Amino acid sequence: MNIVASTVVFTVDDPAGSRRFFTTHLGFREVLDTPDFTWLSRDDAVADILLHQRDLERPQERIAQPVMTFAVTDLAKEYTRLRAESAPITGQLWRNPWGERLVRLTDPNGIVVELTEWIAPSGA
Repeated sequence: MNIVASTVVFTVDDPAGSRRFFTTHLGFREVLDTPDFTWLSRDDAVADILLHQRDLERPQERIAQPVMTFAVTDLAKEYTRLRAESAPITGQLWRNPWGERLVRLTDPNGIVVELTEWIAPSGA
């Protein structure tokens, strides 16, 4: 198998709120906006995002809470930028003993996004 692209699909109550979160704070751009869904993309290797409007006429399905994780460079700089933008940071910048730095954000629909940077355990 040769996977050439990927898309993560979220069914949400407020696609516009999620669209604003991903375009304002994480650099996604809107590719297509319809009454049923919004398609977001970036020019790098990250997966596209498709925001589906929840069908309020159908019973809500039991859905596992996914977490999108993006590996980034210079997480401290990104953290400073996100704080200045008043991004919805729900997990402050911290470092795990094995060398991972992590920041957690949560969008208006509860989509959890973690930004990570891997630092060698002996590094700064």
